[in-house]
Formats: sequence, C-alpha cells, structure tokens
Amino acid sequence: MADEHDPALPADPALPAGPTGSADEVRDTLPDELDITGFVGPYQFPDNSRRRVPGYLYLGIAALCFVAWFATRNGDPVLVNGGTLAAGIVLTLAGVVCITSGWRMMVDEKEALVLATRTVAFPVGHASAQLGWRGLRSRPTWRILCYSAEEPPLQRGFVLIDAIDETIVDAIIEDNPEDWAELPV
Repeated sequence: MADEHDPALPADPALPAGPTGSADEVRDTLPDELDITGFVGPYQFPDNSRRRVPGYLYLGIAALCFVAWFATRNGDPVLVNGGTLAAGIVLTLAGVVCITSGWRMMVDEKEALVLATRTVAFPVGHASAQLGWRGLRSRPTWRILCYSAEEPPLQRGFVLIDAIDETIVDAIIEDNPEDWAELPV
C-alpha cells in the first residue's frame, strides 16, 4: 500500500500550484466567495442582527426535542431519552442568547468615525474602525483608533462608541508616545 505523501504518486490536478509552481505543494487559498479583490464599491459591514436567524433555528429544533421527549416519556424508547430533553433545554438557552444578542446596529463605521472625530477634538489624519462586542448580551461597540493630522502625529485617541445608540462608552486622548523619527519618510 502506497503512502499518501509518497512523492512517487502523481500530484492532484485539483490542488493549486505552490509558490515554486509545482502542483504537489499544498498552500492555503481564499475561497472564491470571500475574495474581494474584484469587488467595486463601498464595503457594507454585516449587521449584527443576523444572529437572530440561528437563534430561531435553535428554538425550532428545541421544540422538536421537547415534543419527541414528551410523546415517548411514558414508554421505553431507544432513541428518545433524557438526553433529548437535555438537548432541548440547551438549545433553548442557546436560542435565547442568540436572539437577545442579535442587536440591530444603528451606527455604521462611517458614522462611528465622525463621532470619534468630534470626541477627540483634534483634526484627525489616519483612523481605524473595528467592531467589538461587550457584555453578556454582546452589545456591538465600535473601537476607533485615530491619530492627529500632523506628520508625524502629535496626538492619538481611542474611542469606544455604542453601535446601537451612538453613546460614547469611553474615550482616551493622549499625546502620541510613539517615536516615528527613525522611520523612512
């Protein structure tokens, strides 16, 4: 029996060629549906409320578990037992968490950048936005890192903005401690 890593075996033509050009080297590639190199237009960040869909699916499957357990609880079932009841309880809890953490975001990244610019009170040059979640119910929160417009930046700010009601959760504004003098211009 031949080993699957035997170099004497022919290379699979379905595998992409590696950096050296041979098809027997395996390398990671991004699936076509995730490749955005050909995408033209503004990027739309997915809404957090999509979490509700699996929540409703979990509740539906939990209901089926409860019905199956209830219908066979007086007999001596082989496939439906206490584990089915436990699965129904766990799926109910998971469904409730998914539904209650599926917040509809009212603030997109552009609005969050504008709010952060107003909060730091200095002209912003470079800025970066990242979506994070806080709390037990995973409330979406924008994390904005921004630098002042001077070259090199003299100040920086970090602002947390609630993505649901536009409130500023926290803001840290300080002189830029980074030394950029040695970087090439």
